[in-house]
Amino acid sequence: MNKIEHLGIAVHDLEASNALFEKLLGVPHYKIEEVASEGVKTSFFRAGPNKIELLQATDDNSPIAKFLQKRGEGVHHIAFAVDDIEAEIKRLAKEGFTVLNTIPKKGADNKLVAFLHPKGTNGVLIELCQEDLSATAQSGEE
Repeated sequence: MNKIEHLGIAVHDLEASNALFEKLLGVPHYKIEEVASEGVKTSFFRAGPNKIELLQATDDNSPIAKFLQKRGEGVHHIAFAVDDIEAEIKRLAKEGFTVLNTIPKKGADNKLVAFLHPKGTNGVLIELCQEDLSATAQSGEE
């Protein structure tokens, strides 16, 4: 794992939370994105080298909706940047962690993602993130 890629914070109201975090961090969000497959709408902030992802449920049965019902607003996950997500998934499974996604899936902010179950990580949901190079190549970004 290279670094903390971002902190994910579950929120009830993305618009109100964007206003709050803009005041708190002194910068506007740089991207809003919906990930329909996860039933979530996200907003990203950059503060120096750090990123914060706000997550609002768009589906009452989504993982974020369930989290909010159970725990309320707050830190949902810590995401770590990795160079080779498939190798990290295999390594962590071999180490005994419960990997929730044995095959990486498309996430927000041009990432491939996989999660570790919080029961094996002291109650913290861990996300692995790798730049989705195929999406970058298709969009012409570098």
